[in-house]
Amino acid sequence: MKIYVLEKSIVFSGKAWEIKQKLQESQHHYRYVNEWITDVHQQAVAPQRKTI
Repeated sequence: MKIYVLEKSIVFSGKAWEIKQKLQESQHHYRYVNEWITDVHQQAVAPQRKTI
């Protein structure tokens, strides 16, 4: 299964049961798809700290 998070949408590619299962899992974390998209983009932009 593959999940593509675009700027304004999410595209699922896989078997129907895999997509249904992933949507049920994400339902516990996000109420709306928009929240999921925003969270993914914020994680990608957030700088990571390195400890020396």
